[in-house]
Amino acid sequence: MADLEGVRAQLGLESMTLCGYSWGGLLAVLYWLEHSDRIERLALVSPASITSADRFAFEAEFARRMRAPEIVDTREELRASNLGATDPDAYRRRMFELSVAGYFRDPRQAANLTPFRVTARTQQAVWDSLGDYDLRERVAAVPTKPPSLVMHGTYDPIPIAGSRTLAQLLGAKMVELPVGHCPHVEATDDFVLALDAFLPAA
Repeated sequence: MADLEGVRAQLGLESMTLCGYSWGGLLAVLYWLEHSDRIERLALVSPASITSADRFAFEAEFARRMRAPEIVDTREELRASNLGATDPDAYRRRMFELSVAGYFRDPRQAANLTPFRVTARTQQAVWDSLGDYDLRERVAAVPTKPPSLVMHGTYDPIPIAGSRTLAQLLGAKMVELPVGHCPHVEATDDFVLALDAFLPAA
């Protein structure tokens, strides 16, 4: 949040429209709670849950999906193959796809996601910094809510009920798409249409 506030100050912006995806959606909410006067609009796409209970529910559901036989078997076949020696880049790409397959309604769509790296130690430090958190009362207590949009997939391992609650507390428009955690990959046209209709044109 301090980094985000530093960017705002460096750019000389009195207020901002924030569009946050996944963890960035929760970060946008946390920033708004600390600097509500700095936010014009909030667009939250597949946001991480605003309660630790929903976060733990997500972790359990994601782990369940990753135990699916087709994912486990494909991973073992890949490890047993010679691809790591013959084409290390292709091997890393395929291993990445398998590591994120549980986020998608159709795991094969993971092939369309731009690879990224998550450092587990850093990720855990972020969650530890929040502790046993529940932001619902804090969100409800802010008297003036910015115009907001919450977008969430009905097949997202992050419980959609949390986003529905968040949308209700914000008085936000709720857009539900029949996808997993990555609407920008799984339903690109619908994703763009919803954000274009909500975000400022300039």
